Parts: sequence; C-alpha cells; structure tokens
Amino acid sequence: MWNVEAIRKQFPALTREYGGRQAAYFDGPGGSQVVQSCIDAMSAYMIRGGANLHGVFPSSVETEEVILHARKRAAAFLGAEPNEIAFGANMTTLNFAISRALSRDWTDADNIVVTELDHRANVDPWISAAKDKGASIRFLQVDPETLTLRLDEMEQVITEGTKLVAIGLASNAVGTVNDVRRVADVAHRFGATVAVDAVHAAPHISVQRDELGADILLCSAYKFFGPHLGIAAIRSALFERLETYRLLPAPDGCPDKLETGTQNHEGLAGLSGAIDFIARLGHGETLREQLQTAMAAIEAEEEALAQRLRDGLESMAGVHLYTAPASVRKTPTVAFNVDGMSPRNVCKAVLETASVFVADGDFYATTLVRKLGVLETGGLVRAGLAPYSTVAEVDRLLQAVERLG
Repeated sequence: MWNVEAIRKQFPALTREYGGRQAAYFDGPGGSQVVQSCIDAMSAYMIRGGANLHGVFPSSVETEEVILHARKRAAAFLGAEPNEIAFGANMTTLNFAISRALSRDWTDADNIVVTELDHRANVDPWISAAKDKGASIRFLQVDPETLTLRLDEMEQVITEGTKLVAIGLASNAVGTVNDVRRVADVAHRFGATVAVDAVHAAPHISVQRDELGADILLCSAYKFFGPHLGIAAIRSALFERLETYRLLPAPDGCPDKLETGTQNHEGLAGLSGAIDFIARLGHGETLREQLQTAMAAIEAEEEALAQRLRDGLESMAGVHLYTAPASVRKTPTVAFNVDGMSPRNVCKAVLETASVFVADGDFYATTLVRKLGVLETGGLVRAGLAPYSTVAEVDRLLQAVERLG
C-alpha cells in the first residue's frame, strides 16, 4: 500500500520552511529532492576514504566495487546489461561525446531526424555533429494543439539515408509521453540508430531500453532522487564499434571508453542508494522486477495527483493549461499560464502566498515553447509532481493560483 508519509520521511529537504510554513516542492522536473539513502551512501564513501582506480590498497579496490555496483543497479533500472552502462557528468555531456563518436562516418549524403518536442540536449548535439559532416537535418513536427508529435508524417521524414533518429521518451515541458517504439521500428527499417532521451521519463514511468527499441538511452540521476550525474545505456553491438574520443592510455573497451577522466565516485555510490530506494517501493524476485513494479506504482499514484491538478487548473477562468488529450499518456508535469501575468510573476506569487516552489521558462524545450507562442513572454509555468507530493500540496497550489484571478 502506498504510504506517502513514510516516503516523505526519507527526504530531509522536505522539512525546509519558507515564509513560516513547510515548503511544497513542485520543481521536480528540474531536479528532484535527494533521498536519505543516497545521501548516506555518498557520505559513507567519502568518510571511509576515496581513491582512484587500479590500486592495490583497500580504498581503491572499494572504489572499483562502488562503480561496478552502480553499473548493475543502473542496468536493472534501464533494462540493460552492466557493460552497456556508461557514466558521465550529465546527460548533455554524454550526448555530445556520443554524437561526435557516432558521426565520424557521416557525409553530406546522410540525414538525421530530431523532434520539435524535445529538450535541446537531444537536439543540439546531433545538429552540431550533422553540420560538421554536412549531413542534412530534419524535424519530426509537434502539433501545438495536441502537444504530440505528428507521427503520421514520420515516414516522409525518416527515409533512406537517415543515420540517426533522436527522440525524447517524455516532454520535460508538458509531460507528453511519446510512442518511441513506433518511431524506432520505422527508423530501424531504414538502418538508422535511435537515441532516446529518458531524462524526464525515468523518474515517473518504467523505462526499459529494449522494449522501447532504443539503441542509445540517456538519463540523469538527479531527476530520480540521486546525485548529479548522467547515465547512458548503449546496445553492446553499437557500443563496441563506437569510436570515442579518448586519451591514448585510457581503456578502449566498453563502457570505459566513453568515461573520460575520473568519475564522480561518491555520486556513483549515491546512485545505488537512490535506485535501492525505488526498489523498496516495489516487489519481485529480482532487482529489475522490484524496480519495474515500483515504477508502475509511482506512475499510478502520481497520475492521480496530476489529474487533480489538471482538473483544478482547467476549471479556473483566466488559466490556460497546456496538456495533451486525456487519451495520451503523460508524466505528472503540468504546464500552464495565467492571463495578465508573466510566468515569473506567477511563480513569485505562489511562493510568497503559499510557500510553493514552481518553475518558469522554456525549460530548454525552446522549439515547442516558440510554437505555443509564449517564448517571448516568458514561457510557461511548470509544476511537477514526485512520489513525495501530497493531495494537500496540490490543493495548496490550486488555491494559490485561484487567488491570482
């Protein structure tokens, strides 16, 4: 049974107060709060003594064990194998490195496909690489009315010569979950590689790389209760032939060849702590089963709260809600604007009157926000839910927005 109060006790940041009352965090799409098991794991690693790799002394051996443990945890979380998991500073940095390696043999006869719905981290690294090689760039367009991709047009966009299709699993701005498998099947028919940005999706729905048809899957641990680090899950057949840029003495095997420099060892210890927290919310014989059932429970609980928030905002005069139709799967990320107020002023108002933390801007989904006609006026107000969100917090946000009318 879901026990939100027990979950909340595992997040020390939730005790923070602002304006004399407990803060309500709705800024999870920009980065979740960190669970105590992650904090404890990071602290324990540093207290015992950190070290670099390949030494005979205990702290070096233990560091290698921390990294391997994190790979196994991340692989179970994403439906991959440990040797297919690479870590980096963040998703964006990893994607720039992968795009440079993958594009080495692209030519001006090739093309790549990106989408108008995506965060720029799964757009610009690929565009930059394509421009360097003279390859052409195509877009899967977004329908600004439904906030979904025009997938009925994709076979006019993905064709012979398409080397790569990059698509987000879920929109970090409006929460739309894309039918990635449908896109991947078309892309693979033309021999294209499929790169999936799961940064926004990973905290909210079960993400299984092979079920999605992804060749490259990327996410960031700080979105799902962990530290600031990026994760890539790359199919071994592709990973093995990927010619990465690296230092000459560095290992050339998978996954080490993508991991430049010294890794964030304490962060990797924390990653395992965060994933273990998620697993404890589920059930099953294996870690992967526990994580999948946990994510199904998280999605169900969050969606009920998100629908309460959507319904409340939609009923208010002067509030414009940006959401896909009811038939479209969504994360619990809700975007809206209030007539006569800039998004920034809405955020300030709900902060000062209700101690609610919501964010504003374009959230790096600039093409989408421009097509919605609000880029020049400050973008959107974005409220995102997490497993530690409550009905009372949702109602507090709704009451604060209603007072703005």
